[in-house]
Amino acid sequence: MKTADLEAKALKLTPAQRARLAAKLLESLDDLSESENERLWGGEAARRDAELDAEPSRGRPAAEVLRAARARLK
Repeated sequence: MKTADLEAKALKLTPAQRARLAAKLLESLDDLSESENERLWGGEAARRDAELDAEPSRGRPAAEVLRAARARLK
C-alpha cells in the first residue's frame, strides 16, 4: 500500500482514532537508534533547506516564528 493511500485512510478516522494512531506512530520513533535519528533529521534538514532555496518567500524570520509560538502558549 502506498503512503498516500495510508494517509487518506488515516484522515477518515475519527479525531480520537487519529490521535491514538499519531501517539503510536510518535512512540515508535523512540525506538530508533541514534544514528538512524541523525540520518532522518539530516534528511529533513536538507529537504527544508532545499525547499527554502527553491521558494525563499516561504521562510519567516525567527523573531516572528518565536513571537507566534509564544502567543500560542499563552
